[in-house]
Amino acid sequence: MSWLDDHPEIRSVRCGVADLNGQARGKRVPRRFAARLEHDGTRMPLSTVNVDIWGEDIIDSPLVFEMGDADGVMLPTERGYVPMPWLPAPSALLPLWTYHEDGRPFAGDPRHALAEVIKRYKARGLTPVVATEMEFYLIDDSGKEIRQPKSPRSGKRRDAAEILSLRALDAFDTFFNDLYDACDAMGIPAEAAMSESGLGQFEINLQHVPDALKAADDAWLFKMLVRGLARNHGMAASFMAKPYEEYSGNGMHVHFSIIDEDGKNVFANQSFEGTETLRNAIAGCLAGMSELALIFAPHGNSYERLVPESHAPTAICWAYENRTASVRVPGGSLAARRIEHRVAGGDVNPYLFLAAVLGSALIGIEDAMTPPPPISGNAYDQKLPQLPTEWETAIKVFDQSEFARRIFGNELVDNFLRTKRQEWRDFQELTPDEQLALYLDTV
Repeated sequence: MSWLDDHPEIRSVRCGVADLNGQARGKRVPRRFAARLEHDGTRMPLSTVNVDIWGEDIIDSPLVFEMGDADGVMLPTERGYVPMPWLPAPSALLPLWTYHEDGRPFAGDPRHALAEVIKRYKARGLTPVVATEMEFYLIDDSGKEIRQPKSPRSGKRRDAAEILSLRALDAFDTFFNDLYDACDAMGIPAEAAMSESGLGQFEINLQHVPDALKAADDAWLFKMLVRGLARNHGMAASFMAKPYEEYSGNGMHVHFSIIDEDGKNVFANQSFEGTETLRNAIAGCLAGMSELALIFAPHGNSYERLVPESHAPTAICWAYENRTASVRVPGGSLAARRIEHRVAGGDVNPYLFLAAVLGSALIGIEDAMTPPPPISGNAYDQKLPQLPTEWETAIKVFDQSEFARRIFGNELVDNFLRTKRQEWRDFQELTPDEQLALYLDTV
């Protein structure tokens, strides 16, 4: 029996794939034709996954004219249907991923890139356990300049940062109630919400799951949901890395551990320091950080966030229980030893992001890498290797990276580079207001 049989209220179906920028690309289908989608999928050009942030073809992509803009086969993922509670009419989304005609996964699909990394873990009898932290701003974008929305309770704006303020959460209680209800309906395991350090900035943590593909799906769907639901409440929601110049940017942190076939955390032992495998994984994360910066900071605005003393890490280093480091080993139970990777902005593609982080950690394990000593104190004040500070530099480093190709393969790396070069070129022609409009509720 189809999910739709249990949901007679659904009037229409969307089917879509995540492109390289994390944008949903697909079709709207009347309910009566959905059964065909479930069994046979649909057809769309392979170039659909490789358009730019505006949704335009990549001029020099071999997927377009060189291949005759050939179709791929878009098949449903194991996620199945999810409701779309932000739309006025009851609707459902069927997530897809991309295959060639002969059944081979299309290597340019970001979800397949993550699946390949997970397959390499499975070959070693290992499973990543993953949780994401999702930061976003609620914004009033109805005027010439963006600003914090008025509280639905008081009708007032509070022009101050309210770190961990219950009052700030209570001011938007109706929105958060609707958001949690929607997450439950969509199977997104939303946990604690908190007020962050920017005006109208919040964070919601998604629960640890032993399925990195589901964690990426959850993050992708969560961003879609928050943006859509905020509009229903008369606001914009933005995961843009740096919407306000003077306030902290939005990050997407990931916490992960790795369990073996017996369910044992391979990062944990009876010591505070953790296992050698933990240090191998940390070393891999550090080794790939500069070369993968384009994944963690994929857009022009991303580099506005990566500045010292802005709550975003800029140095390539690690530490125990230290949020100025780019890789942090949190405190707490020794049995729950895990890694927090803190570099990425909220504007990332969740599939590429998790593939980059987990792929880096796996390379560290495979190659038995050894990290430098953990730092102590303020990383901003120390002479340490630095992340790229300019978008053009990150593009060049990614192009030269064997590390990136080891994780993603040549086809995805080359397609992503073409996408970013085209975006970089066209971004230079935009005014600051046009740049803000481009990214505000897109990424």
